[in-house]
Parts: sequence; structure tokens; C-alpha cells
Amino acid sequence: MNHQLLANRLAFLREAERLKDVLRSAHTATGRTESTAEHSWRLCLMALVFADQMPGLDLLKVVQLCVIHDLGEALHGDIPAVAQHPGQDKDQQEFADLRQLCAVLDEPLRTGILDLWQEYTAARSAEALAVKALDKLETLLQHTQGANPPDFDYAFNLDYGRRYTDAAPLFQALREQIDEQTRKRMTAPQPPANQ
Repeated sequence: MNHQLLANRLAFLREAERLKDVLRSAHTATGRTESTAEHSWRLCLMALVFADQMPGLDLLKVVQLCVIHDLGEALHGDIPAVAQHPGQDKDQQEFADLRQLCAVLDEPLRTGILDLWQEYTAARSAEALAVKALDKLETLLQHTQGANPPDFDYAFNLDYGRRYTDAAPLFQALREQIDEQTRKRMTAPQPPANQ
């Protein structure tokens, strides 16, 4: 047994724990700001829940992609889609951070994680395309059930991620249901800001 390999992997896991403290723009149903780790957890859960609706995909690969898709955010945080601007290379920063995070790992594991992230980012496989769609859908779902601030921009969500969610009938059907809830949230009376 290689004790240094085990120690390095534990060191990696200690650094990856930082993802639990990376906050996103979404809020939970109780109004608490969601962490990126929580988003990634429910993305994995979505993949499991809908696995039977995605025949032909490698479920292990799907879950692996779900787990690592935002891992690079552990070091410099998340940039919400509404705050991104043209010319900003979010992916470049995330990949640099992921490489730094994985530096302590043994080469086969490090390469495997980095390759998965690149596959996801480039949407190079059917599994990566599915995870891209599920990632957008999980975010939209959270926005329909979160205790969002009064000025929350629900209209943005109606176009967000369509490139991926329109790619397959399953994702289109899920999107239709989530968009219906988004429209309801747009027209619902908002509670006063001080509650």
C-alpha cells in the first residue's frame, strides 16, 4: 500500500472541501444561499433519478462528470451566468484552478479528472451533453423553489441554457415543466424585502 499516494489523495479531498463554502446566486427554499457543492450533489441526484430516461449513456461517466463539472470553482468561486460578460474566460480560470487543485494527485488520477472536466466543458460526448443539460435544469429548478430576493430576474431563466436543454426530448420535456414554474414565479406577488 502506497501511504504517500493515500496522503496526497486526502490532501486533495481537504482542498476540494472548499467547494462547500463557494456560494452561488441561488437560494434554498428557506432563503439560505446555496453552495456549489450542494448544486453538484443535486445534479448527481438528477442524473440518478433520470438515468432510466437516458438509455445508451454510461451512467458512471455521467455521475463522474456531474461530480467534477464545477470542482475548479473551489479556489476562486462561481461566476453566476447573469454576471458573465463577453470576452470573460471563466473556463480558463476554472481549468487553471482545477489543475492547481489536482497537482498533489498521482498522474493517472490527476489526468483522469482533468480529462473529464475538459470533456464536460467542450461537450465532447453524449454524456457531457446530458450533464450540460442537467446542469442548466438543476439551476433553473432551484430558482423555481428558492426563496429568491425580490429583484430576482426570472425572465433570464426562460432563455438560459437552451442550447443544451433543447438537445433531446427528455431535457425539452423537463424544461417545459420548469419554465412553467418559472413563469408562475414571475407573476406571483413578491414578499416585502424585510421578511
